[in-house]
Formats: sequence, structure tokens, C-alpha cells
Amino acid sequence: MSKLQPLSVLISDSARARWGAAIEQHVQKSLHADRAVQWVPPQTAPDAAGHYACQVAYITRDVTGASTKTRVLEDLQRFYEVMRASPHLAWVHVHSAGADRPIFAELRQRGIKVSTSSGANAQPVAHTALGAVLALGRRFPDLWAAQQAQRWAPLVRNPDVHDLTGQTAMVVGIGRIGSEIARMLQAIGMQVVGVTRSELSGRSAHSPEVCTYAEMAAHLPRTHYLILACPLSPLTQQLVNAHVLSSLPQGACVVNVARGEVVDQAALIAALQSGHLGGAFLDVFETEPLDTACPLWRLPNVIISPHTAGHFAEHADRVQSLFLDNLGRFLSDTHLHNEYL
Repeated sequence: MSKLQPLSVLISDSARARWGAAIEQHVQKSLHADRAVQWVPPQTAPDAAGHYACQVAYITRDVTGASTKTRVLEDLQRFYEVMRASPHLAWVHVHSAGADRPIFAELRQRGIKVSTSSGANAQPVAHTALGAVLALGRRFPDLWAAQQAQRWAPLVRNPDVHDLTGQTAMVVGIGRIGSEIARMLQAIGMQVVGVTRSELSGRSAHSPEVCTYAEMAAHLPRTHYLILACPLSPLTQQLVNAHVLSSLPQGACVVNVARGEVVDQAALIAALQSGHLGGAFLDVFETEPLDTACPLWRLPNVIISPHTAGHFAEHADRVQSLFLDNLGRFLSDTHLHNEYL
């Protein structure tokens, strides 16, 4: 039997230093124990035809860095260049929960498999969303502003502060993150309506009430907290528009830990400025970084989080576990977890 060709892996230098030995060991434990790994550093020069040899690309957090969908910095751009010029590329794994950057649609059109790290940060994102509801509901922005002004401002003077118990939160997107958010909100006594793509509505393990996207409009008038945890797709692009926002009750709040493009940002700003919305916690925006001229920075009822809801120190370890699991699946030609379809 002829020896298998090495598995060529595009990986950053820092990720290789940290994970290289574990990846090599995982390959050796696969069905093909004698298969070697050929590392393809991003600075590798192409062959005479302008091509690269990589079959697998592992996009870790250090590669993405401060890049966004609208601002691709040098390290990530270099990965894009190598992937585009790799005719034998078969699989890309990315550290993020979503794969809505244009490059991934481009790769999938070539028949390349793309898998994500969905679920790796589900609990931290859910903790952030829970904290956002508590902060908005208990008026932490007002308390912080009063502290900075050294002003004694008891909440007893605010007639719009209500007990969160019994209030309704709509969680749009009942995936791993949304399910965790729903579970945590129920734990503090809130009523939860989950929105899902499924044609079937009813009860689930994490939400006492579930509806489809087509049915969500009927529940908006009783929704005190609209929480967005859905992936970006043609179904969710600009889902939260002026009509949706105006359908919420006076004083409702919006929490977005999904994608900025799920919300019509201009309509959101108008609803906040008019006082119809009581507040918002925003982790994502239409364009990132958020322009310093954007009114959202200066609205007193808005908490801005710079796309960091899912950050935690152990995230890389969880991503690596997902990558190694999928590496075994890729080598055995079985279905990948979190494959972006």
C-alpha cells in the first residue's frame, strides 16, 4: 500500500506553536497512522503556477485579530489570498460561531466545506445577554451616569422601573446561544417567547412558548425585551426594522448579541431618540468598528459593547477541541459538526 500524501494545513505561526503537536498526534491516531502533517505558514510563497498546497485551513482568533467584515486587516487578508489560491483546499474551520463573512460564501461555491465553532462561547454570550437585561431593567446606565456626576439619584424617583419577574422576553434564534439565554431568563422569573425557523410551534425544553419568524409579529406588543441571538441570513437581514420596533410596547429594550445587520440601525436610533424604546444593549453593528460620529455613542440609554459578548480566556481551548473533533471527521470522510450550509 502506498504511503498517503501529507495533510497540508494552513495555520498561523502562533497557533502552530500552541496546537501543532496536538494536531499531529490527532492525525496519527486517525485511520491513517502514518500520515504526516505538512504545515503551510501564511507567509509561504506560492509555487510557479501561483498556487498553494493547503488542503485544510484553520482560522484562529489571532488571525482574525481586529478585522471585521468591513475592514479586513493584513493577517486575515493573507489567509484569504492563500485560500483563494489553493486548488486542493477542501475544508476551512473558523473560530467564530458564524461564517457570514463574504469569503466563506465564496469558498462554499467552490465546494469547500466550512465549519464554525458554534457553541464554544454559548454560555458567555448568554451571560452577557442576561447581564444586559439586568443592567437595562435595573437602570445601571442611569446609576453610572449619576455616579460620574456625583449626584444622588434613587430609582424611587423613576416610575418606569418594573420588576423583571413576569416580564416577557422574546429570544430571536433558539440555537445554542438562544436556548441558554432563554433558560437563564426563565431562572430569574421572566416569561420567554422563542423564535425559530421551524414550522412547528409549541413548547420546548428551554422555552415555554415558541413561535416561527412569521408568527413573531403577534407577540411583539407584549415583548418588554427583544433579544437577538440569530445567525445572519436572508431571513434575518434587517429583520428588526421600524415596523417591528414600533410594535414593541413603550419603554421596551433591545439586546443584540447576533449580527449588526439583523437590525435597521437608523430605525433603532430613531426609536431610541424618540423615547419609544427604553434602552438597548448592542454588541454588534452594521459597520464595525462603530463610527465615532454615530449617535449611538452618545445616547444615555444605550450600552455599547465592541463585539465582545462572547470573549473569555478559555475560548481558544474550546475552539481547538471542536477543530480536533472535526479533523477526525474530515480524515474519515464523515459529517462535520457545525458545517455551514
